[in-house]
Amino acid sequence: MSHLTLDKVSVHYDGQPQPAVERVSLDIAKGDFVVLVGRSGCGKTSLLNAAAGLVEPAAGLATVGGRPINGPGSDRAVVFQNDALFPWLTARENVAFALRLRGVSADSRARRADELLSLVKLRDAGDKRIWELSGGMRQRVGLARALAAEPEFLLLDEPLGALDALTRERMQTTLLDLWAASQVGVLMVTHGIEEALVLATRIVVLAPGPGHVVRTFETHFGRRYAADEPIRAIKADPAFAAARAELTDAIFEGEAA
Repeated sequence: MSHLTLDKVSVHYDGQPQPAVERVSLDIAKGDFVVLVGRSGCGKTSLLNAAAGLVEPAAGLATVGGRPINGPGSDRAVVFQNDALFPWLTARENVAFALRLRGVSADSRARRADELLSLVKLRDAGDKRIWELSGGMRQRVGLARALAAEPEFLLLDEPLGALDALTRERMQTTLLDLWAASQVGVLMVTHGIEEALVLATRIVVLAPGPGHVVRTFETHFGRRYAADEPIRAIKADPAFAAARAELTDAIFEGEAA
């Protein structure tokens, strides 16, 4: 089984007095949903960028499938908070873009794009232009486009952060549906405590000064949803409330100091 691994990774930006992240280790297997949480400045996005090959570690090693990460690759797809779609293309054409670059025939890539749009609950949106879609719909197109490349790992940097609360909640279940259907490994950054609990199989809590791991939580709420338990029932479970309180304490512990 392929793994995405950060081994004692440090990230240091030019002109900064201390590393953004220091000696952080993570291991994500296919089928894992790992979520990074923590206060601002703890290095969540820096770690995700190191995994994406967008930032070169100052120390340590980032690998995928045992191979050093030297830049972006087709084995990893990245989705950012801003959808970064091509506004002059339709939703179907956006999703099919990676397939077009690979030389897939027009009929085949249109068929695959429609399958992925259906997976993200946009079955009838293929012919729509991007400016005709809501923010939540555009993020679904972005997720479908990322999956079109058939990556082993999906890297998500606050993909739901710009959405309103209701749309964000619906997108959380969409993400879980995609994860369960594709069995990709996921590494996600979020500021949402409840969102982390809903989605993750493992939550990694980081603290700043420089960024380092302070706690790791193994969680099961996302797997419960994938096993057809209603999301509202999961959130109403006293165990969910207890986990939320424990995670909140872990994130903000020592903040006053």
